[in-house]
Amino acid sequence: MHIKTLTIHGFKSYRDQTATEPFSPGHNVVVGRNGSGKSNFFAAIRFVLSDAYASTSREERQSLLHEGLSTTTTLSAYVEIVFDNSDNRFFTGTDEVILRRTIGQKKDDYSLNKKTVTKADVSTLFDTAGFSKSNPYYIVPQGRITSLTNAKDHERLALLKEVAGTKVYEQRRAESLKIMAETDAKRVKIKELLTYIEERLAELEEEKEELKDFQDKDKERRCLEYALYQRELLEVGAQLEEIETNRKDETAQLKGKRTQFTLREKEAESLKGKLADLRVSLSETSVCKDAYSAELEDLVKARTELECVIADLESAGEQGEARRASLEEELEEIQAKIQEVETELMEAVPEWEDRARAEREERSRLDIAQATLDELYSKQGRISRFRTRSERDAYLKKEIAAIDAYAASQEEQESNLQLELEGTQRKMQEYEEKALELDTALEGRKQTLANHAAELAALQKQQAELSEKRKYMWREETKIKQQQDNAQQQLRDAERNLASTMDKDTGNGLAAVSRIADRLQLEGVYGPLYTLFEVTDPVYNTAVELTAGTSLWHVVVDTDATASKLLDVMLKEKTGRVTFMPLNRLKSKEIVFPASNDAQPLIKKLEYDPAHAKAFEQVFGKTAVCEDLTVAASYVRSYGLNTITTDGDKVDRKGALTGGYYDVKRSRMDAIKAVKTWRPKLEELNRQHQEIVEELARVDQEIVLVMGKIQVTTGQQDALLRTRDGHARDAVAYHREKDRLSERAEAFELQLAELERERVAQEARRDAYKKELGTAMAEALTAAEKAACEELAREAEKLKKSLIALSKLKNESAERKNALEVDLHENLKRKREDLRGKLESLGSLATTQGAASLGDVNSRKRELKALRSSVKSLEAKIAELDEEMNRLSAEVDSTNEELEQLQTAQAEDTRGMAKQQKSTERYLAKRELLTTRRDACNKNIRDLGVLPEEAFEKYTSLKLERLVKQLRKVQDGLKKFAHVNKKAFEQYNNFTKQRDQLLKRREDLDKSAGSITELVEILDQRKDEAIERTFKQVSKYFSEVFEKLVPAGRGRLIMQKNIDREPDADDEEEREQGSKIDNYTGVSIKVSFNSKHDEGLRIQQLSGGQKSLVALATVFAIQKCDPAPFYLFDEIDANLDAQYRTAVAAMIHELSASAQFITTTFRPEMLVNADKFYGVLFNNQKVSSIRSITREEAREFVEQEAVAQ
Repeated sequence: MHIKTLTIHGFKSYRDQTATEPFSPGHNVVVGRNGSGKSNFFAAIRFVLSDAYASTSREERQSLLHEGLSTTTTLSAYVEIVFDNSDNRFFTGTDEVILRRTIGQKKDDYSLNKKTVTKADVSTLFDTAGFSKSNPYYIVPQGRITSLTNAKDHERLALLKEVAGTKVYEQRRAESLKIMAETDAKRVKIKELLTYIEERLAELEEEKEELKDFQDKDKERRCLEYALYQRELLEVGAQLEEIETNRKDETAQLKGKRTQFTLREKEAESLKGKLADLRVSLSETSVCKDAYSAELEDLVKARTELECVIADLESAGEQGEARRASLEEELEEIQAKIQEVETELMEAVPEWEDRARAEREERSRLDIAQATLDELYSKQGRISRFRTRSERDAYLKKEIAAIDAYAASQEEQESNLQLELEGTQRKMQEYEEKALELDTALEGRKQTLANHAAELAALQKQQAELSEKRKYMWREETKIKQQQDNAQQQLRDAERNLASTMDKDTGNGLAAVSRIADRLQLEGVYGPLYTLFEVTDPVYNTAVELTAGTSLWHVVVDTDATASKLLDVMLKEKTGRVTFMPLNRLKSKEIVFPASNDAQPLIKKLEYDPAHAKAFEQVFGKTAVCEDLTVAASYVRSYGLNTITTDGDKVDRKGALTGGYYDVKRSRMDAIKAVKTWRPKLEELNRQHQEIVEELARVDQEIVLVMGKIQVTTGQQDALLRTRDGHARDAVAYHREKDRLSERAEAFELQLAELERERVAQEARRDAYKKELGTAMAEALTAAEKAACEELAREAEKLKKSLIALSKLKNESAERKNALEVDLHENLKRKREDLRGKLESLGSLATTQGAASLGDVNSRKRELKALRSSVKSLEAKIAELDEEMNRLSAEVDSTNEELEQLQTAQAEDTRGMAKQQKSTERYLAKRELLTTRRDACNKNIRDLGVLPEEAFEKYTSLKLERLVKQLRKVQDGLKKFAHVNKKAFEQYNNFTKQRDQLLKRREDLDKSAGSITELVEILDQRKDEAIERTFKQVSKYFSEVFEKLVPAGRGRLIMQKNIDREPDADDEEEREQGSKIDNYTGVSIKVSFNSKHDEGLRIQQLSGGQKSLVALATVFAIQKCDPAPFYLFDEIDANLDAQYRTAVAAMIHELSASAQFITTTFRPEMLVNADKFYGVLFNNQKVSSIRSITREEAREFVEQEAVAQ
């Protein structure tokens, strides 16, 4: 066996994975510079094979991981060794053994052939392969030779002991001596206990006689007490039988009363239901009466109003004609005034236009004169303003440019004003045309008003019929709504009663299941069990309810997949808890029921869907219903069934008996029945209510439609009536707007004239500037210019006075014209249109009311007759309802009286049952007291212990007084034994047993001490033999190895003994008890390098190289004592002389024939006979690697290293 390959990753300087080529089974040499990683290479092998890194701290483990200059951090490292196992030295059955050790900051793992193993498994593997822990010299690290060279004699002796394996013997000897000391301590303790027990036995021997007398007396006492207790026990038994008989009679009577109480309770519930129905009927009748009364009141009111309308219609015709004549006369007066005002206006308008035109012309002449005058004044000012002609011309050019710009803006403004004027004139034309259209439209509406009046009468009749129908449906809706509220309240009470019979989580769960099933549209959810069946006979309600228990709330589903879906949603939403019954999971067994009418299958008393049969067989299939408890118990024993009585008493096939009083008010089946009764009723009432609501909605729509038609017709009629007023107002508005636009057009014309005047003035000013621009600079105005200034000033003053007079005349004409226009349009024409409207409205009213006065008055009278008939009919109905209310009230009173009688009887029965219950409780309390006395007697009898035979015969016939007297006498006799040791016999026996046990234990300890002493002697002998045998072998191999290394010399090992001091008596005794090896003080070495006959020198007298050679010879000698399959030497030839290095290399070459050697060296001698060579390299990041090299490369490296040193 040898090391085949080595793989290192992350260990010390080997950051990257490094794998060697296969090693030679002979001699392998590793070379490399100092610090390159050779020692780390050997450390990696020791990391796997030896105990050098067995226990490491966190810091030591971190130091084994690579810490170079790289940026990455090494978190774990491993070393893997592949062994050639062709000789099967490792008992694995494979030719190769792969051993890996991985270390991290927290973990330390081993793997063997790619499988994880423990450290103990690895140690066992090496032990079975012959790797001795006591001889670790198959690995010689750097420095080991130096330590051996400097070792003292006693250190070499310790090394020899380690090689001989004496440490094991010493450990076992120390353990044996420890056990021996513990054995001696136990022997001393046992001796003390035996002394105490012997003394105590002597004392107990004296107490035994006194105890014997006490026991005789005590036996007689126990016999007397037994006789008393037995007599009391018989008396208590008789009283218990009597009480039980009385209790059964009371129970039978109480059961009969409870049966009557239950029947009356059901009758009372029935009466309460009847009373509730009567009250609902009474309430409905009262509501109907109130509705009819309200309707009657409305009809009476309508009748009164109709009578008034008829009277008004009859008087309306007489007043209409007088009103029309008055309005027509007033209209003629207004028309005459309008013609007069229009004539005056026709005269005023031309006069106003002439005066306005004359004013504009005069203002134009004034503007021209004023502009010429201003220019002359400006010229006069420029003569004094400017000193040179060029300054004046520059100013004039600037003014001409400003005038040109202003003229352009004036032209644009004039264009805009012209457009505005044209638009205003177009609008004036449009308003005039619209006013004409309105006048034409006011003519043809009289026939239209008459048609609308006839249509309106027909629609009002249809509305009245629909309103009557709606009133009837309102009464029906009110009646059904009241029934609906009552049914809803009853259902709510029933559901509340049902919910009170289950826990809150179950109620929430059932509601959640229904909600989730609807939301997810799950078809396989059939609902809770109680909703899926009906009981054929109410007699079995109690039996069904108590048999099912909480199974009534279990939800039946088709498959467990459906149940899983529901549960997932319920878990997410956290909504209650339920139990599901998946039909695909339920398995029912066929049960054989007795062929007798005394016991019938309970499941046959139910009606249910066959599709749900498995669920009902699961709950009710194993239960039979019987008439009484005796029959039920007999069938349980004979058929192995669960049975139940109609009263709810259950007998389980396992022997349990359950029963007692059952409160029918808390019946789940009654609550379920109430829910099932009221839910369909409520649904039917909801359906009827919905139909009435829909019909009411349809009638409301028809009424709304008719009213809409009425509103449309009325609106059209009103619109026609308002049309005249509206058209009249529009016509006035159009005329007013036309006048406003006329005024606006005049304003535009005035602005255009003003712009024209200003334009002319600016042109005259510009012409003057241009004319002056070409003239020479003068000192003042010419005489002609001065004369023109004076003339123009006089003319301007004259034009201003003339303009003022013309403006005054124009304003007077304008005021007259405006007053006439306002009076015409705002007063006279508006009054005319109002009068026309009133006449037309009066004509329309005359048309509609005229028809009413002729034909519709008769219709109104017929309507009045129908109203009177309806009033009479309603009065008859109200009378009938009064009679019905009286009948219902009487029936309610009768039912109340009957219910009160029942409740009185129930109260009396309740008090009677309470008394019987108290009586029964007294029986039970007395029975409990007697039972306690009986149990106390039995306990006292048991406490008496084992009694003699005479106790059952000797005192049983004695009278009670004599028994008591004799017992007192015995108790007085026992008083003198108050201080007797009642456990003397027991203590004597216990101490005797303890003494025997201690004697046996002492004997065992004596034998154990002898065995331990013998073992210690054997261990000492074996240790002596081992050290002497090892010393002889090492000494022999040392001489042989030394002669091979130094052929001319001789070497030997000398065992030093303790002979220098005189031993005293104690030392002699210890030496006899101890080992002979304790007399050895050390191992010395004597060698001769040049003679085989002289005495030789001690190792302290040798040179450094000679000491190293002697140390190597010692290592080789130790290795020959316990050969290993491979050896690892790290620079063992570092301190040797050249001739000795050659000898050592030759020896390694010789030994490599039978073992593998891996060595490191800096010397060429080791390379001569080596088989394979490896070089260790490292880069600038201090990362090591190893590769195979040739002999020449290894020799070249060693020579370079020697030169460097």
